[in-house]
Amino acid sequence: MTFIAKPKVVHPSLPRNVLGLVRRDYEGALSTLCAGCGHDSITAAIVEACWRGSIEPQNLVKLSGIGCSSKTTAYFVSGAHGFNSVHGRMPSIATGASAANRRLTYIGVSGDGDTLSIGLGQFCHAVRRNLDMLYIIENNGVYGLTKGQFSASADIGSKAKKGETNFQPPIDPVLLAMNLGASFVARSFSGDKRQLVPLIEAGLRHRGFALIDVLSPCVTFNDHEGSTKSYAYTREHYEPAVQADFVPPEREITAEYGAGEALPVTMHDGSRIMLRKLDEAYEPTDRAAAQARVQERLRSGEYLTGLLYLGREGDADGARPEFHQINGTPEEPLNSLPYEALSPGSEGLAKLLARYR
Repeated sequence: MTFIAKPKVVHPSLPRNVLGLVRRDYEGALSTLCAGCGHDSITAAIVEACWRGSIEPQNLVKLSGIGCSSKTTAYFVSGAHGFNSVHGRMPSIATGASAANRRLTYIGVSGDGDTLSIGLGQFCHAVRRNLDMLYIIENNGVYGLTKGQFSASADIGSKAKKGETNFQPPIDPVLLAMNLGASFVARSFSGDKRQLVPLIEAGLRHRGFALIDVLSPCVTFNDHEGSTKSYAYTREHYEPAVQADFVPPEREITAEYGAGEALPVTMHDGSRIMLRKLDEAYEPTDRAAAQARVQERLRSGEYLTGLLYLGREGDADGARPEFHQINGTPEEPLNSLPYEALSPGSEGLAKLLARYR
């Protein structure tokens, strides 16, 4: 993967956070994603949230798997720790890193393919273990890195770039996370920065597993299949001398709408999705009611956005103990403990082994 460094030019009048850092200090390499990609809008929201939250870059860990979405971690907070894992295995890396050093802030960025297909099992167990991290899904319904096949989040009846119709029911990560017991579940749209930035800020502060499913349009593989100017039509009717491709720049899709309102958002191919923002009277602490509300809106063809569910400690259906509480790890990060404290010795090891005989 090639990274292009941004020039570090900081104007003296730029606002600074409590650490004395400007937004540019939370940026990363130049994006190599297609112009207009919703993923870049999510990157901008992450940069804004980290800057607002005055997160020390050296105390942030950013993790990803494989896919267009997983390139995102190269584009924010260049001073953070980072690990780009194999396909679908980011949650395992996050679990090991968190076990070694619980004092760092963990953010994982994944896609609908990386999370809901090859990585589905790992995602489920990260939720089940209540791993203390923010997990962002950049959800566009296709495998953008491998030419636009349907992903597991594609809706029934949606058409692929080459005209195929999807007949498989989608996996909804929001409903799945709530079923698995996640205590922070949200959905947003990449073009709604006003909603997305506060959700990321809250997710970074939440103790335990926090999921934000972000609908993020793919500008390359959602062009209308009936057009004679589409990529699919051109390839069917011309014999290229070499295998090449061109992705024209598109404008970023943005959305501005108030609490309780519904807004149709037109994609680059002319298709539309319907977003409905939660109203101010919505109560996010009832898991069953939240699931029912999401399903009700989906049956009406609408994606409900905002903080959908938040578990509270003390409630019968509230926040569960997070990963370190469950496993009884010490406050001191494991990677800083001396060898003598970690090694049980031969007698201690024999006692441990005896428990499994």
